[in-house]
Amino acid sequence: MAKYGLITPCEKCPFRTDIRPYLRPERVDEILHIQGEFPCHKTIKVGDQIDDDDENWCEITDDRNAQVCAGFLILLENEGAPNQMMRIAERLGAYDPSKLRMDAPVYGSIDEAIEAHEDNRC
Repeated sequence: MAKYGLITPCEKCPFRTDIRPYLRPERVDEILHIQGEFPCHKTIKVGDQIDDDDENWCEITDDRNAQVCAGFLILLENEGAPNQMMRIAERLGAYDPSKLRMDAPVYGSIDEAIEAHEDNRC
């Protein structure tokens, strides 16, 4: 289980409303519908970028210090739809949603996040 210590999104979080969207809308949808954890990119180490069927992705090489992305948590809480792992972590005392900075510049819903990333397509 990743750690749930982050309470505000980092400056390059893909779920921030105050930066230019940079993910494919399909990737945003995929991330926000997982039932597991989505780590903050600043808390993991990644290997070389790999090209796999025209999809670029990075292999995680070290996740011992992984923290769950605060933007991911805030967005799902804004949506009123914490995923299964968030609910489990809360029951185990590993996650306290009341500590999140809910006033952070994060999308208010999954649809809003997907739409923002769609609007940014070149």
